[in-house]
Amino acid sequence: MSAPVVETSSGRIEGRAGTGYQAFMGIPYAAPPTGAGRFRPPEPAAPWTGIRPAAAFGPVAPQLPSPLENMLGSAPIVSDESGCLSLNVWTPGAGEGRRPVMVWIHGGAFITGSGSTPWYDGANFAAHHDVVVVTINYRLGVLGFTYLAELAGSDYQASGSVGILDQAAALGWVRDNIAAFGGDPGNVTIFGESAGAMSVGTLLGLPQASGLFHRAILQSGASSNSLEPEQATRYATELLAALDLGPGDTARLQQLPVEALLEAQGKLALAYAQRGMMFQPVVDGTVLEHRPLDSVAAGSVAGVPILVGTNRDEWNLFSVMDPRFAATDDAALGTAASGLFGDGGAAAVSTYRAGRPGATPAQILSAMTTDSVFRVPAVRLAEAQQKAGGEAWMYLFDWATPAFGGLLGSCHALEIPFVFDNLHQPGAAVFVGERAPAELARAMNAAWAAFARDGRPGGDLGDWAAYEAGTRATMVLGDSIGVREDPMGEERALWEGLR
Repeated sequence: MSAPVVETSSGRIEGRAGTGYQAFMGIPYAAPPTGAGRFRPPEPAAPWTGIRPAAAFGPVAPQLPSPLENMLGSAPIVSDESGCLSLNVWTPGAGEGRRPVMVWIHGGAFITGSGSTPWYDGANFAAHHDVVVVTINYRLGVLGFTYLAELAGSDYQASGSVGILDQAAALGWVRDNIAAFGGDPGNVTIFGESAGAMSVGTLLGLPQASGLFHRAILQSGASSNSLEPEQATRYATELLAALDLGPGDTARLQQLPVEALLEAQGKLALAYAQRGMMFQPVVDGTVLEHRPLDSVAAGSVAGVPILVGTNRDEWNLFSVMDPRFAATDDAALGTAASGLFGDGGAAAVSTYRAGRPGATPAQILSAMTTDSVFRVPAVRLAEAQQKAGGEAWMYLFDWATPAFGGLLGSCHALEIPFVFDNLHQPGAAVFVGERAPAELARAMNAAWAAFARDGRPGGDLGDWAAYEAGTRATMVLGDSIGVREDPMGEERALWEGLR
């Protein structure tokens, strides 16, 4: 097979041909975000002459090593601040037809990850469902989400969300170029997992992204992750202090080696490990005028169908790696429950215990944390969309992996190789075991592609009613597959009225 060549807005590229698909890797969608471009919104990529090779992934955004990325089968990190803003395309055939487009935004707590992780390979979507898949890199951590406007002036007003603006720039590239790859720029689905889903949830309320996508899928993340300027400024001040810089040293901050920035990021992450994610989009009044969930409730994406869901045991992925979590006793559980539910803490513990006979205090706390961080925000997003006159569908992934002695259950990130039908990719067997149900992967892959095609999930999964407050129809995906009304509803109800 001859290598395919495509003309983009910046120049020609040469990809590679596979069985039933063509792939184009490492395509720049923006200029190097270095020098004066550090902490600033992305600029268009410079054109090139001749044919640019596009058969290998480009470098990833600068980041610290991640055990989870290693588990996902990622190759050793090759990062480059100047070359990290690139994307990858899988298509059944360049220049042919106008197919649905699916743009994947990777997770990693806004500090790690890349679009080149093997689990995100789009070949099966392209070859089996006639869909064009795009995966992207974007700026992470200190480079993508450090809010400097209060410390360095209005020239840095957007600095707290430039990672999100990178994503919007990639969507602009898709609008302008995807037809040359056989995709339809009028039918673009954005989808992602964890911080990738939180990114999707942010794009739902981002004015610059309006009209650049037409459907959205959020896996284990929603529209509830953002920082207010005051909190983001405190984090930025601490970062500068860790670098021995003051508020007026922005020019030096732009000139420091990226290794120094990552070292400072690592120190802060270690010092504030229990504080949650320090790096998130900032509601700065310019890039994000409002909290994304408020924008959805106001109808910002009422015409965009949304598919959102979570895994039953999300927090198990993190709790099993934390020996302090295993030591949780009844007293610690009661304290944590009071922190979440106030005076209703004891009643909440009883409700969670009733649905989990024999569970340890650590397991009960993990279930509560799963709901707090993942499931409840997903429910609130679906409710906001439905109340605004839009459509939303809900899923619950509850297939439990036998890996690691069954400790993980249906944990965070477990659904990813099923969605991409990539159970064979490096690292997948370690996570899902040697006999993961291939039929579940094929069914989910087809359902996600069906949603991208016409805004209705289903495929081999059968009838799937939209999510409404009265019935809360939810597709349960596991050893058995089917729609249930309000699964774990007693626990969900505990969170009503809490924010």
